[in-house]
Amino acid sequence: MTSALTLERVRRDVEVVAHAGLDLDTFLAEAVESVGRATPWVAACLATHDPSTHLLTSARKYGHLRDVNSHDHEFGLREYGAVEPTAFTELAVAEVPARGVHLTHGDVARSARMNEFMVPRFGFGDEARLAFRAGSQAWGAMALFRGPDDPTFSAEEVAFLSTLSGWFARGVRTGMLSRLAQAAPVVPATGPAVLIVDAHDEVVQTSVGAEARLADLVAGEASGDPLAPISALVGAARRYARGEVDTPPRSRVRATSGMWLVLNASPLSAVGDRDGDVVVTIEEARPPEIVALVVAAFGLTQRERDVTQLVLQGVDTKEIAGTLHVSTYTVQDHLKSVFDKADVRSRRELISRIYFDQYVPRLGSELSPSGWFAG
Repeated sequence: MTSALTLERVRRDVEVVAHAGLDLDTFLAEAVESVGRATPWVAACLATHDPSTHLLTSARKYGHLRDVNSHDHEFGLREYGAVEPTAFTELAVAEVPARGVHLTHGDVARSARMNEFMVPRFGFGDEARLAFRAGSQAWGAMALFRGPDDPTFSAEEVAFLSTLSGWFARGVRTGMLSRLAQAAPVVPATGPAVLIVDAHDEVVQTSVGAEARLADLVAGEASGDPLAPISALVGAARRYARGEVDTPPRSRVRATSGMWLVLNASPLSAVGDRDGDVVVTIEEARPPEIVALVVAAFGLTQRERDVTQLVLQGVDTKEIAGTLHVSTYTVQDHLKSVFDKADVRSRRELISRIYFDQYVPRLGSELSPSGWFAG
């Protein structure tokens, strides 16, 4: 059993790196290594999620998962095509953000994900999962694995993981914001990229530019297959087709180039022998689609979000005060807090940071027939 002193040191280490302003790859690598001192693992997978849809946006793998056939495509289809108590989508809204497969099911073989995928593909003996949650939003998740001869994850270990949820959420949010501070290259607009995935879960058709968009989804050195976020969408689209969810899946992804992309998936109506096909589109995100995501990443209070929304609309301080029924001094206090959290010094910098460098260099350029920048 890990000593209380070690648990506290690890918890403190994760808290420190979550506040250090690290880029996403560095934060996740350092944090999961620290966790291993308190909750040993042989392999780990850390994912980022769209906090609104809880869908996978990137994944990074450590330990034994780094040097084996990833099977990421199959994982995405299984993880988001079916639901069990330890699924990421369930942990995102569960009362407790961490669960162990053996503890939850009583037997690892009772988990379809473990019995039909993790055990035969990788030989793991148990898995523990943690959702990275800040309030009602889940920014990602972690899966830790042990070998077949290792002890299963204990209730104490899973409870310890739960205490790290908020720090991991903060680190992911901070890591995402650190990327926003980097100037994104002006990538020529190519229009939406389209992929068709058939009933056998194979990509059978792609549009011009699709390969470049997929390559842009690679998260970093420890990144998994760029098809993993696509597979997550396809798996979720299968659930939508079965009537298990009400809306077709979509997610917002910060690509390697710095570009924000929106991914959508929808099952196609059966025509001839094409029953079961799913269409996936990848396109450059418009500002309204990602402003809420970035503002949420700043960790603003509701009133600070109200003030920010009005600033983005060009409303001056006096008008903001009248709209919100507060004094101008209160508005200025809120703005100071917003500037501190967003690491800017003025309204202009705040607007620039929220609307991203990817858009600013294109303002004034010609529009394509689609209504978006021609590049």
